Amino acid sequence: MICLFLSAMLGLLLPLTASAAPRMNVLFIAVDDMNNDLGCYGHPYVQSPNIDRLARKGVRFDRAYCQFPLCSPSRVSLLTGLRPDTTKIFDLTTDFRKTTLPDVVTLPQLFRKHGYYVARVGKIFHYGNPGQIGTNGLDDPASWEHRVNPSGRDKREEDRIINHTPKRGLGSSLSFLAADGTDEEQTDGLVASETIKLLEANRDKPFFLACGFYRPHCPYVAPKKYFDLYPLDRVRLPVEPLEHRKLIPTPALASVQPYPHFGVSEEKAREALRAYHATITFVDTQVGRLLDALDRLKLAERTVIVFWSDHGYLVGQHGLWMKQSLFEESARVPLLIYDPRAKGNGKPCGRTVELLDVYPTLADLCGLPPTADLQGASLRPLLDNPAARWGRPAYTQVWRNGFPGHSVRTERWRYTEWANGQRGVELYDHSTDPHEWKNLASDPKHAQIVKELQALVRANWPADSYSNTRKPDKKKAKK
Repeated sequence: MICLFLSAMLGLLLPLTASAAPRMNVLFIAVDDMNNDLGCYGHPYVQSPNIDRLARKGVRFDRAYCQFPLCSPSRVSLLTGLRPDTTKIFDLTTDFRKTTLPDVVTLPQLFRKHGYYVARVGKIFHYGNPGQIGTNGLDDPASWEHRVNPSGRDKREEDRIINHTPKRGLGSSLSFLAADGTDEEQTDGLVASETIKLLEANRDKPFFLACGFYRPHCPYVAPKKYFDLYPLDRVRLPVEPLEHRKLIPTPALASVQPYPHFGVSEEKAREALRAYHATITFVDTQVGRLLDALDRLKLAERTVIVFWSDHGYLVGQHGLWMKQSLFEESARVPLLIYDPRAKGNGKPCGRTVELLDVYPTLADLCGLPPTADLQGASLRPLLDNPAARWGRPAYTQVWRNGFPGHSVRTERWRYTEWANGQRGVELYDHSTDPHEWKNLASDPKHAQIVKELQALVRANWPADSYSNTRKPDKKKAKK
């Protein structure tokens, strides 16, 4: 009888013990306009020791892609788990709550509904950068319990910024400032400091803390010491065979006007590239402060860390700068995920994944039931085995004055159509052409692969779908 009683009691206690196990925290680190010019992704000279440290701890995704290479459409897609054609967010001013998705449960909102402390510091949903620094921007109040909007010396000293493209606003310009003062005086230094304060104050409860940095988005502002790491005589623009542009459809090169390089000289473009890389290293230092805080507070082994950028960034490739392009450098993003329980930590993953996959991944890792209509897939199998079978392509789109560009990326190929092929088609073989210099779309030898990839595009975007989609306003799509 005593044995039976003890067995019954043990049966009751085991579920309680399991349910009482500490829940995993989430540190959600977003950067603005950062491409893959990082040491961990093989850049020859950009210094990113702290992001590299995170890559060594977790899983580095080598083929990760955004759904729309523009800040708000990309961020809304990631944070709702829905593709841009579902969110209907194609510009920088439309509020998804007030238009198409009033009742959607966002990623942070999911954690909030399940008892997590949920807060953000800085830019997670869209802000006009730098215009709306210090405000809530186009934020989603339902997503957060607490919000912090730092504003630093960079915002106060905008009159000192050098703008090589004076006809363009600071938010879409080749502009920079090697600033005086300390890291902590800059907005991104304050973002790190405020995030660390929240880590310290909430270390004993399950949390989802979103830390949104504003750099390396232009204007490229960082303390002078970061510029000193990149002597101008060592900075080189991409060297390309110029004749390759003859095979590229006109819409593919239309994201930069005047073309090429916004009309600036090579010297001025090199100055902008130097400043861009200086701001990457500045942000990297702030990421290091967060990682150090997790270690100091003994939170590292029960915190999932996600590091992501909203899209890539061209720095002269094909004569282009910035985003709103479907080339690799614009669509591809850095994506690092560290789960202390994952079996694949320390290994790179070459599978093709999307930012759309972040929402279901975090829900899965933290044992939360996601909403049923998420359009991505959990990356948990790849965190345990980065070489596992996957088979999902990545889809990226942009708009060009009333017609779309649609692109699909597999592990080997990129295929792009403009206006369902009416305004041009592109095909690049990344096994032999990682820079996308040779458009193979019209080569009869590749007719079958064009047919196969076109079928993927048409399955994701039916041929007549864009005519029924609200067209983005050209003026609204500028920063």
